[in-house]
Amino acid sequence: MTTPWYDRVPAPDVMADVILLLHGFIVIFVMGGLLFTLIGGIRQWSWVRNPVFRLLQLAIVLVVVVQSLRGRYCPLTYWEVDLRRAAGQSAYDSSFIEFWVSNLIYYDAPAWVFTLGYSIFFFVVVLSWWLYPPRFRS
Repeated sequence: MTTPWYDRVPAPDVMADVILLLHGFIVIFVMGGLLFTLIGGIRQWSWVRNPVFRLLQLAIVLVVVVQSLRGRYCPLTYWEVDLRRAAGQSAYDSSFIEFWVSNLIYYDAPAWVFTLGYSIFFFVVVLSWWLYPPRFRS
């Protein structure tokens, strides 16, 4: 039998914190990106029409919505949990990074609330594509 991937990671507690921090930055990128896209579209900022930026944002939100509709969490959440278990941490054990980032992005609510919120957010991202489409160079 092979050893699970997370049991082979050096310093799994540190890697779990890195994943949690990355997760927080992704949330900021997606939410802030949409805010800046809407403001930038109104103010005619050219960088908000960058296709790489917009495609990355759309892909991330699409993954979150699909996972939510399937009743699953973001893959980063599963990786972090696996690493915390490999580090021998319990649910109440937390580092500085985990405590602060978790309090910013995780809330206690029924799953349908998150699915609805993710779906509405996805709709607004798609709407931003229609209102302020990215400019692909020819």
